[in-house]
Amino acid sequence: MANQLEIRDLWVSIEGQPILKGVNLVVPKGEVHALMGPNGTGKSTLGKVIAGDPEYTVDKGEVLVDGQNILELEPDERAKLGLFLAFQYPVEVPGVTIANFLRLCLNAKRGEDVSVSEFYSKVTKAIQTLEWSEDYLTRYLNEGFSGGEKKRAEILQLMVLEPTYAILDETDSGLDIDALKVVAKGVNAMRGPEFGALVITHYQRLLNYIVPDRVHVMLEGKIVMSGDKELALELEAKGYDWLKATV
Repeated sequence: MANQLEIRDLWVSIEGQPILKGVNLVVPKGEVHALMGPNGTGKSTLGKVIAGDPEYTVDKGEVLVDGQNILELEPDERAKLGLFLAFQYPVEVPGVTIANFLRLCLNAKRGEDVSVSEFYSKVTKAIQTLEWSEDYLTRYLNEGFSGGEKKRAEILQLMVLEPTYAILDETDSGLDIDALKVVAKGVNAMRGPEFGALVITHYQRLLNYIVPDRVHVMLEGKIVMSGDKELALELEAKGYDWLKATV
């Protein structure tokens, strides 16, 4: 099946220390999957490796986007294929406004200049969904932003760029309940037959608002259990120690 993001037997290390130890995972288009697990188990590493972070060494395995192995591609080439990573800790980019950043990214993705009218139509619609002010478009990307504002900016990028597959790395980190609901609203607005997402999180709370089609649990660098949304509720009730005792 080609219409999916597929990780096959992925082994990853950093400075000789293994982090991912044979990860197998499939996220089809049209589905939102959650990846859960305790701190230090490799969840964020998986997202960064898919996006092309050069800090990590891929020792074995494949990452396939619609059947194409992307591990030899540069990060920008992966993005042009439709991959998107929302960072756990978005960086500040002084001197570059959100509007200019989004326009440059959209032009690069399409390989042509997007008209001003189409661009602002897309941005305005996304801003309204996120219950944000258009004044943010003239501010420098993430500079002086609160944690919630940075996460909103990430989801704004997601909605404007319309990737095929999105990796959302702990998008709920540091958010109060109101900000969490708004971010979830943006992600849910993207759902459809041509969009797949992997939502990385510690907590079931986010999954009250972004209800996953499947839940996967990572322990010590590999997927140890998968199930439906009820698995997240079970983890919330019993904790990860329960799972460690069962695998």
